[in-house]
Parts: sequence; C-alpha cells; structure tokens
Amino acid sequence: MAKAKTKKKQEKIDNAEIKLTIEDLDDLDGLLVAAENGKTTKKKKTNTTKQEPLEKLLWKAADKLRKNIDAAEYKHVVMGLIFLRYISDAFEGLHEKLKAGKGEYKGADPEDKDEYKAENIFFVPPSARWTYLKSHAKQPTIGKTVDSAMDEIESENPSLKGVLPKVYARQNLDPASLGELIDLVSNIAMGDAKTRSADVLGHVFEYFLGEFALAEGKQGGQFYTPRSIVELLVEMLEPYKGRVFDSCCGSGGMFVQSEKFVEGHQGKLNDISIYGQESNQTTWRLAKMNLAIRGIDSSQVKWNNEGSFLNDAHKDLKADYIIVNPPFNDSDWGGDLLRTDGRWKFGTPPTGNANFAWLQHFIYHLSPTGQAGVVLAKGALTSKTSGEGEIRRRLIEEGNLIDCIVNLPAKLFLNTQIPAALWFMSRDRSGRHSRAGGNPVSLRDRSNEILFIDARNLGHLINRRTKELSHEDIQQIANTYHAWRNDPSRHSGRDPESNTARYSRAKGNDAQGSANVAGDRTSGATKYEDIKGFCASIPIERVKELDYVLTPGRYVGLADEEDDFDFKERFTSLKAEFEAQLKEETELNKAIAENLKRIQVDE
Repeated sequence: MAKAKTKKKQEKIDNAEIKLTIEDLDDLDGLLVAAENGKTTKKKKTNTTKQEPLEKLLWKAADKLRKNIDAAEYKHVVMGLIFLRYISDAFEGLHEKLKAGKGEYKGADPEDKDEYKAENIFFVPPSARWTYLKSHAKQPTIGKTVDSAMDEIESENPSLKGVLPKVYARQNLDPASLGELIDLVSNIAMGDAKTRSADVLGHVFEYFLGEFALAEGKQGGQFYTPRSIVELLVEMLEPYKGRVFDSCCGSGGMFVQSEKFVEGHQGKLNDISIYGQESNQTTWRLAKMNLAIRGIDSSQVKWNNEGSFLNDAHKDLKADYIIVNPPFNDSDWGGDLLRTDGRWKFGTPPTGNANFAWLQHFIYHLSPTGQAGVVLAKGALTSKTSGEGEIRRRLIEEGNLIDCIVNLPAKLFLNTQIPAALWFMSRDRSGRHSRAGGNPVSLRDRSNEILFIDARNLGHLINRRTKELSHEDIQQIANTYHAWRNDPSRHSGRDPESNTARYSRAKGNDAQGSANVAGDRTSGATKYEDIKGFCASIPIERVKELDYVLTPGRYVGLADEEDDFDFKERFTSLKAEFEAQLKEETELNKAIAENLKRIQVDE
C-alpha cells in the first residue's frame, strides 16, 4: 500500500506543471530537483537554513542541462530565452488590456502594432509568443521554432535587427534539453506588473552574465564589469540628467546602473539619454538585449568592428557623463595609424599601450561641464614609458582635469589580477557651475588640489578568488568624494558632520554609522577632513614635487593602527598563505600531468 501511494505521488510530480513565484522560494529547490530527477523532496522548514536566491537556483538547474555546449555558446541560448520571455510577458500584459477594451483601451485593436509602440513595448507575433513556444517545447523541431520566433521579432521591431541569437536549431543542442530549459524559464513567475517582470528577469539576466564570465574565464570578462565597480562609478558621478556615454559599453551595465540611480533618487528616467559603442558584435548583442529588458532606448548604442579609435561612432558627441571600463593596457589599438589624430591634445600616446589614448578620447567627448569616471590599470598612475609621464603631467598642469583618484582593492575583477584604479575627471573644477546635467548642487573650487582615496582595505571575499565592494563600502567612498567636492557652506540647516566621524563609525560596524555613511549626499551636510590611511586632499604643488605620480598610497599614508603592526605576526600569516598557494599549485600540476597521461595520440 505504501509503495502504491509513493508511486501515485510521484506520478503527480511528473505530470504537474510547476509554477514558481517569489513567495515560493522556500519550495523552489525541492521543486527543481523533483522536476529534473523525478524524485520527491520532502520540504524541510528550519529557521537556520537560508534559501538560495531565485537566479542562483535557476543557474544551477539550467547549467545541468548544458551537456555538450560550452559557456561561450550556451550564454546565447540562455540569454535569448530570457529575453523572449520578458518581451512576451510585457506584450501579453498589454495585449490582455487591449483585448478587455476598458477605460483608455476601449475600442482598441489588440493586434494593432502602434498600440504597443506607443507604450514602448515590443510587438510579438503569435508564433513568437512565449505561450506558443512553451506549448511546442516538447516537439523535436523546437529549435527551428525558436529560431523562427527570433526572426519574426526582428522583422517586426527594426531596433532589434541583427541582434537576437538564432542558434537553437544547431545539431549540438539537444531538442529535449532545450525543451527543459524553456520549462525552467517558464517557471519564473513575475506577476502582472511590467516593472516587476523587468526587475526580476533583468536581475536574472545580470546574474547570468556574471556566471558566464566566470565560466569562460579570461574571455568572459571582456563583456562584464563587476556590479560593485559599476555602482561605485555611478554613485560618485550621480548622473541625474544629461547625456551618458560609454565607448566600451560591453553588456550595458553602466547604462543600466545609471538608470537605476536616477529611478532610485526619484529622478525622471527620460532626463538621461545614453550613447555607446562596442567593437565585439556578440557583446553588443548582449548589451542591446540587456537594455531592452529594462526598457532603455539603445538606438544610440552602436557596433563596428574597428572600434572607438579607428571608427568613432559618435564623433560629434559632447557627453555630460562618461562612465567606462576600457581594456587594460591594450597594445593592439591601432596607434600607429593615429599618430596625428586631433584627440591627442596632451601628447601622442604610445603605440604599445592605449591607456592614455583612452583618457584623451574621453576628454575629447566631455562637454564644457562634463565629468568622467574611468577604470584603468594601476600602472597608468606611475608609468613614464614612451612619454606617458609627460601626458599625465599635462593632464594635471595644463588641463587641470584630474579631480579624484581611487585605488581599488585587489581581486575585484573576474578575468584579471592586474591592480586597477578609478580616475575621475572634470572639465570645469572652478565651482562656477552646478554639476553637469543641472543637478542643483553647489560645487567648490578644486582647481589647485586632487583628492586621493586608498580603498585597498575595503571589500570582502565572495569566493576564494573574488572580492566585491559592499553597499557600505561604496557609500563610504562616494560620500568622501562628495564631501570634498561639494560646497560646505550650503547644507540643510544642521551643523555639517565630518566624513572622519562617519568613517570611524563605519569602521566600528556601528549601525548608526552605516546609516550615516549612506546618508544625505546632496544637502552638503558633510564637511571634508583627511583620514590617515584612507583619503587626503593634496595640493597640485605637492603632486608636482613627487613628479606627478598619482598613486594614492603616496599621499594618504598609513592608518594609525598600522603604524606599529606586529611584523612577526604579519610575516607568519603571509608565509602560511604563500605555502598554501604553492601546495595548491603542486596539486594542480599533478592533476594536469595525470590528465595528459590519459591522452592517446595515434602515430
């Protein structure tokens, strides 16, 4: 009798259509396991077990279906389906309203394409709608069906022409696995609201980009900048209004975060417009889909395989904000063809390294009150090779462009261990104008000084090899910059608090301290003070004395608690870490050697 009950229960699981909502997260893991393995999972509720997020569970489940497809191909399969699901959800939501014909939709035709265009929603033909694809998921021809759906959507929506992947009918993609993947994506229940759908699916999309970057290693990182770095750049620049430009836009993370910033601060999303360029067509396609999921206009995000130096897609653009992470130390940038280019106002960059070519390219595109936040390899702060030191001197002395330098912690990037720093540049550091874009904040005259922030001790490990900056870390850095840059004479009526006090509380992990670190930035209610070991405002004369080296550690000094550190303890710790790494290297080499022995080569 017990066996019969178990069999009956199993049949129910096998035949059931699993629906997942955000409220169902406690049951999600068990449901996915049951759906994939045909096994019942007893639900256990404990107060100590923390459920993994939806996107992580979906990644684990979908990744099991990968089989013979590597990450480089698989990302197109997954991202394409997530994109289809989103635009179909948005379409179906409006389609139902038009079909009901109530209120403002009275008399409307649910198949009129103009109705969808008016609300910035993609029109989805009947055979490309998610309900249709889901109903055909178990058919052996599902690959051809999905490819046809992609073609139909592109033909109906010109902005997506040449963007969507048509990879589903390939022989190396098993139709049964594709059907299972469609079922998994179907089980993301979004609710009726478009905004909720965009938020959840967009988050899943962003998470998958990061996971693909990890899976692909070095090559994957070319399209993905870690979220915490993107958030830091945006928080420091505060792009409320104006033109935002990224000439190496990758998957579009800078644009997405800029929109999130405006929305999170009760701004108007229509007040900013985005301009971008990408040389990798695959990456450009991901960017277009990423932006479409969020409803962000990507018409000015351009692709050409020559890149920004040789074929600038926005030659006449003067941007209010430039937020960008260009390739580090790029030696193959076409410098030998551009020796007399008009962008090199501060000196011709070396042909073997594009770092100072990028900086001058961004300066060329800044409006008279524009600001830029740039991620560069740390070597650009000190290098004197092939005239780089002279260019850096002229940027400081003649251009008076360098506003702030932030030294980043190690291990933030997925694809490189090269140390990195952030360069913040402003066309106008005089304080005569409000911030670019018209945000009503009074800025002070910073013409004769540069702010240095050493953030190497911030961040936390998310796995053995990778760090990220916490929200508190980001706010700590951003608030320090804002306190230094903003006019301290204008505040909300209360006595300005020093950034030193906020920093001290944050270091002590005090709850109130964290609240203050994340507090009001635009009121001017914080006055700036140097903090030993963390930040220092340095006169340009002092920078000149140090031969225009911009390494923050040269200027901020050591924190008091580090002045008398225990050398023996520190040495022992480092020695142990080094020995562990040597042991790991030995084990890896042994494993590689064993695998090589198994390879048989026919003579």
